[in-house]
Amino acid sequence: MIFRILEDQFAQRAREAKDADRRFMQLALALGRRGQGRTWPNPAVGAIIVKDGVIVGRGWTQPGGRPHAEPEALRQAGEAARGATLYVTLEPCSHFGKSPPCADAVVAAGVKRVVAAIEDPNPEVAGQGHARLRAAGIAVDVGLCADEAAFDHAGHFRRIRDKRPHVILKLAVSPDGKIGAAGGKPVAITGEASRDRVHLLRAQSDAILVGIGTVLADDPLLTCRLPGMTARSPVRVVLDQALRIPGSCQLVRSARETPLWVVGSELAEAAAATRLGAAGAQVIRVPPGNATGLDLLAVLHTLAEKGITRLMVEGGSRVAASFVAADLVDDIWLFRGTEEVGADGVDALDALPLSKITQSQAFKVHASETFDKDTLTIYERA
Repeated sequence: MIFRILEDQFAQRAREAKDADRRFMQLALALGRRGQGRTWPNPAVGAIIVKDGVIVGRGWTQPGGRPHAEPEALRQAGEAARGATLYVTLEPCSHFGKSPPCADAVVAAGVKRVVAAIEDPNPEVAGQGHARLRAAGIAVDVGLCADEAAFDHAGHFRRIRDKRPHVILKLAVSPDGKIGAAGGKPVAITGEASRDRVHLLRAQSDAILVGIGTVLADDPLLTCRLPGMTARSPVRVVLDQALRIPGSCQLVRSARETPLWVVGSELAEAAAATRLGAAGAQVIRVPPGNATGLDLLAVLHTLAEKGITRLMVEGGSRVAASFVAADLVDDIWLFRGTEEVGADGVDALDALPLSKITQSQAFKVHASETFDKDTLTIYERA
């Protein structure tokens, strides 16, 4: 009988420890998301240091990608890190880059245990960080909340593995499948709460991409307009084969305040590139390709080379359809409004049916949210 009681007590303590680990990792993941859109080319990592059940240090990757999350948390914890547990959303780095290895900092701080959500696929790390910690006598557990960490770090993983950014396609669609009024005129598909959520997604993206058609039709600014978050605006990217973007548009006029990259064909006139450069925009040239007039994969490879990990594609219908047709979309944020636009409106995916994504075996529903009368469904690659 006494052994049964002891076994039950041991099992209860194990469950409580497991629940505590999960709770602290969830907090680390939430911290890491604070850096999304600001840390490229580095991943947005979160870290928490816990001693005797109390959080003694917190950190997340800082703007520009450094300091990394672990040194930030260790700095806050100070001597309290000795004998503590570190919860981190990605394997601590083990190589010298522009800063020393995080794994070495963890060892030097006297951390007793490390709980990492997922291994870093970067060949310069790829398990070596965990190996270095274990070699120093630190207990290392890997895999807690791995799916959530993989979703949060998808941009880093995609850039490392496929040499391109993680592509998030955002669509705001009416009940009759339209994204604009007749003639391409803009129309309010969703309400203010949904639009605020879109601006938050912009802030969490490294770059936002539209086609030249959207620029000419809407003259968008493509910044984050949530209060106090203008500085979190992403790099604005325009697909513009012939470099037709007018110098009078909002994007060009604000190019010195918020980065603007205009992607044109290798055949575009040099004078147009010079004009844009003088206005503060950066011109990127890629080979001509598919329906957008540019090779989309070449565009993505170039953006990845420049450090972009999370790319938000926001318009218009031809650009969206070309990314879908080329199988270059990883997540889809599909907002649905309640007011029909009419048969002469602009179809969401140009000539492709919306079912190409909503009923595709290639995507599964990751999450859904409601904003007043609007709904958001987030799809991810299956």
